[in-house]
Amino acid sequence: MSVKKKIQLEYNINSSTKVLFNRLSTPAGLSEWFADNVNIDANKVFTFIWDGYEQKAEIVAMKDQTYIKFHWLDEDEDENSFFEFRIEEDELTGDIALIITDFVDDDEKDDISKLWDKQITELRHVIGS
Repeated sequence: MSVKKKIQLEYNINSSTKVLFNRLSTPAGLSEWFADNVNIDANKVFTFIWDGYEQKAEIVAMKDQTYIKFHWLDEDEDENSFFEFRIEEDELTGDIALIITDFVDDDEKDDISKLWDKQITELRHVIGS
């Protein structure tokens, strides 16, 4: 099994933290930009669906309007099988930054970065940013 490397990507988002956090933490919000469809079951397990492919994740940490961290359930043995959305607000300017933490194989870093860029473009479109 290869060791995945941590990447962090930062995007400026023209939105309130409340509106942005809703798009990052709810099935309806995530379905608008992150996956084709997102469902949640009674155990708070999110099912993300892309082109008929499903992947399940659970929330392992969350602070309202600040961050949410998901753990992929199909990769239990790997402690780096998570992704996190963190919102930071610049105290001086009020600018909002979305920081994404993900883990990727070395040979996938560029492709995953481009995929996140595409997803964030869709997120900005959804929230009118």
